[in-house]
Amino acid sequence: MYPEYLKMTLYRSQVQYLQKNLFPKDYLLIQIIRSKKFIDNNYANNINLGDIAGEAFFSKFHFIRLFKKYYGVTPYQYLIRVRVAGAKKLLQSGMSISDACYGVGFESVPSFTKLFKAITGTTPLACQLKAVRKSNFE
Repeated sequence: MYPEYLKMTLYRSQVQYLQKNLFPKDYLLIQIIRSKKFIDNNYANNINLGDIAGEAFFSKFHFIRLFKKYYGVTPYQYLIRVRVAGAKKLLQSGMSISDACYGVGFESVPSFTKLFKAITGTTPLACQLKAVRKSNFE
């Protein structure tokens, strides 16, 4: 049906697609996973993109591109989500809003409140009160 040279070109393009999209270079994935673990373990510290990219041994721009490819969000977006999840746990345990804010690495309560609400759909105070009400009924 197809001439031989077209079959080989089609086959080659399919192999290249699979290599590029389904079987990426393993060492890149390992380095990106290492950087994600670094964020998970150090989110409460004052870490920045340079620290995280350095953990993966990549330039900042290359690192952002790879991280987003594998996780669907930028490293900064992931860091913010991890911090908000940590703050949510602290608020549910009864910690004050400002202590939870600073305890997970945010630098100001207003920006923390804005990000918390954008990610969770509720304010830190509402989250805290919900946890208190729930513990009163148990």
